[in-house]
Amino acid sequence: MKHLIPAIPIVLGFLFDCIIGDPYNIPHPIKLIGRLIAAYEKAVRKHFKNLRLGGTLLALSVIAVSTALPLALLLVCYRIHILLGAAAESVLCCYMLAARCLCKESMKVCKAAKAGDTEEARKAVSMIVGRDTAVLDRDGIIRAAVETVAENTSDGVTAPLFYMGLGGAVGAFFYKSVNTMDSMIGYIDEKYADIGRFAAKLDDVLNYIPSRLTALLMSAAAPVVGLDGRNALRIWRRDRRKHASPNSAQTESACAGALHVRLAGDAWYFGKLHKKPYIGDDDRPIEAEDIRRANRLMYAASVLMLVISAAARCVIIGGIL
Repeated sequence: MKHLIPAIPIVLGFLFDCIIGDPYNIPHPIKLIGRLIAAYEKAVRKHFKNLRLGGTLLALSVIAVSTALPLALLLVCYRIHILLGAAAESVLCCYMLAARCLCKESMKVCKAAKAGDTEEARKAVSMIVGRDTAVLDRDGIIRAAVETVAENTSDGVTAPLFYMGLGGAVGAFFYKSVNTMDSMIGYIDEKYADIGRFAAKLDDVLNYIPSRLTALLMSAAAPVVGLDGRNALRIWRRDRRKHASPNSAQTESACAGALHVRLAGDAWYFGKLHKKPYIGDDDRPIEAEDIRRANRLMYAASVLMLVISAAARCVIIGGIL
């Protein structure tokens, strides 16, 4: 029984997120990391002519601060009492997960689309995607919501769980600091190509294993929630490389296959059209209920990753002690 103790913060953090989610009226660590990134970016642009070097130092500094603070907090709490440490780590793990938030926000799109309120659905989807939503029709809005659930299953839930298995809450903070930098400065346009290069490449490296493992877990979990696991695996094998990012199409392709719908395709970002290949087969028209199905798949795959991460944490800590 004692060997299971290291898994408790991960399991409780996951349960807290599923039940409570992120409180909107309390400062969130990810938002604080975002402010730190913005402040460092401003300083780098002011003091560095070589933005690639400055961006590398920015990334290393953000990672150092984002991991040192939770590590220090947990060392103090565990030194006082193991239960206090476990409680604090559970809360920190909860903060690093976004399953409930992702489900809640995407389901706003689902409910508006089912009610026939396209403008409300457009407003809701604009809160969870980075693309221009003004040009999207009803099907495009639904497709964008399904895609963001599929992609963020890894970024927001299973990848943090993966790094919790390796390093507890501190491991998740390490991952999310890099992932947040990628979402803020990891673009390939003229403004961010140099300053965000290191963060973007590091995010690709950190997500390489979790994204692929998540796609396999989605395929395995699909039959449990009434979806097609065999087709998920088939489409993943075929379409997993159909994205500029080495990782983004991994979970999108598995989700598209499980749902028997076609995702991706051309999209507008900041007024510019980006040509993208389709992912999945157009076996049937996409519908609002597919957002709910994608969320069920996200939760099912996340539970499988939770089991893997909790087991890994027990083995690692047990080996150290």
